[in-house]
Amino acid sequence: MKASIAKLVEQAIAEVPALAEAPEVASISTTVERTRDSRHGDFATNVAMRLAKAAGTNPREIAQQIIDKLPASDLVADVQIAGPGFINFHLSDTAFHSELAAILVAGTAYGRKPTRDAPKILLEFVSANPTGPLHVGHGRHASYGATLGNLLEADGYKVDREYYVNDAGRQMDILGVSVLLRAMESAGESIECPEAGYKGDYIAEIAATLDSDVSGIDAATLFANVPDDDKEAQIGGLIENAEQLLGVEAFHALRRQSLQSILEDIQGDLAEFGVTFDRWFSEQSLTDDKLIDDALAVLEERRMLYRKDGATWFRATDFGDEKDRVVVRDNGKKTYFASDIAYHYGKRERGFDHLIDVLGSDHHGYVARVQAGLEAMGYAGDSLEVELVQFVTLYRGGEKMQMSTRSGEFVTLRQLREEVGNDAARFFYVMRSNDQHLDFDLELAKSRSNDNPVYYIQYAHARVASVFRQLAEKSLDFDEANGISNFGLLKEAHERALMTSLSRYPEIIELAATNRAPQHLVHYLRDLANELHSYYNAHQFIVDDGALRDARLALISATRNVIAGGLAIIGVSAPDSM
Repeated sequence: MKASIAKLVEQAIAEVPALAEAPEVASISTTVERTRDSRHGDFATNVAMRLAKAAGTNPREIAQQIIDKLPASDLVADVQIAGPGFINFHLSDTAFHSELAAILVAGTAYGRKPTRDAPKILLEFVSANPTGPLHVGHGRHASYGATLGNLLEADGYKVDREYYVNDAGRQMDILGVSVLLRAMESAGESIECPEAGYKGDYIAEIAATLDSDVSGIDAATLFANVPDDDKEAQIGGLIENAEQLLGVEAFHALRRQSLQSILEDIQGDLAEFGVTFDRWFSEQSLTDDKLIDDALAVLEERRMLYRKDGATWFRATDFGDEKDRVVVRDNGKKTYFASDIAYHYGKRERGFDHLIDVLGSDHHGYVARVQAGLEAMGYAGDSLEVELVQFVTLYRGGEKMQMSTRSGEFVTLRQLREEVGNDAARFFYVMRSNDQHLDFDLELAKSRSNDNPVYYIQYAHARVASVFRQLAEKSLDFDEANGISNFGLLKEAHERALMTSLSRYPEIIELAATNRAPQHLVHYLRDLANELHSYYNAHQFIVDDGALRDARLALISATRNVIAGGLAIIGVSAPDSM
């Protein structure tokens, strides 16, 4: 509807003589918005006030000229000038009836735009280090990223989803040593786990499945000459000794097996959560496929690197970063930053036009430097967009829960899902803006009450399904075509409110996708469910009058379609019974 009104206004503007003579008019876009007060119509535009200056005339005069040139349309019942030059549109019943019919035809696909040719988006999210199971914080990343991908696709974009597997670097060595220590412990050795090592029962579980034979390694030998007064030096010494005792190849094999075990757990956890990826990208492949070398070669060719103090530096300050960045240390090792810019360079080289990274809130300093790297290699810096996700705090019975202990135990995503269910978890994770801290109330998420928003929305869908079951029990049929032809009988205030809410759904999808804000869809569905419940409580649907009955059934059937479609975008089921 919004787009249709905007098109009418644009057609009228093109016919106004005073505006045709003003060259500035072409740069002024037509903005149409829903009114907050139905007394002011359904839609309004301030375009006349923005055009008045360019035309050198009074805004109300321009508004009247636009109204005079509006093409005839059965969507519009009345048009009025308000205030200093607002143009208010009152929609006709026909407009709402046509939208209802469109919902019934499209089903749960209503509101989705045709796929655009471009841009092609690569959405990277979760990307948790494969050193342990996913925790509740990762769950928020997963829900947000998955819902954002669904929203973007509903808005017509081509989206690929990618998980960046951090399978290179020191954390893999630490993982290997941690598993080795637990394997030695199970073999009878007395082991005190180092402070910098990975802890938790999952490490022992991996150790129990190792192919490697560690029976010949004793704790005294492994800890020989290892300092105990510095945690980083201690873990470094253990890694060095493990490589010597096992042999580099055997130690790397232990690492790979440990990594694979955790990665399979992560993949299974996310799949059970309804979160899937088109690609699991290995950080190690950046080195194996020489992509880091390729990216640095491009920077070198473009004279974006220099040498100082034995290291190789990137001229990040040339692109607005606060300081230049080291890409190769004086020992010849490439930095994490080199990997980061190579990874994003590779994304662009793979043909993706726009990159969206969903990262933790502690990555705020990451954005400028990677954008600088892209720009230095000839790509637009703003082709990388980073969405930061804030922390999650769990509450039970009003009391804050302890998320982790010194022993390494913490609340995992799997534990959360098992307690509250996938639907509640997916929904609650996106109820608030991603840049706001989230308080997750476990008891509320489990409750079967109207206070629980996901239950409230799902119950609305189930209520509609129950009406159709009652219809079948009465041996009555629903004639959708008859309902559509009798939409004119829907005169009640609840019916008009529900039709108005339904017509907003395509705008909500666009708003949520454009602003990267799934919470807009959450709030909309809650409001729509409230309209349905109010309608359900106030009126009978299975009435004797067949025309009115089919019209009302068509209205709630359309509502069911929108609720189901919206919940699907969030990754939540739409049950027929509760």
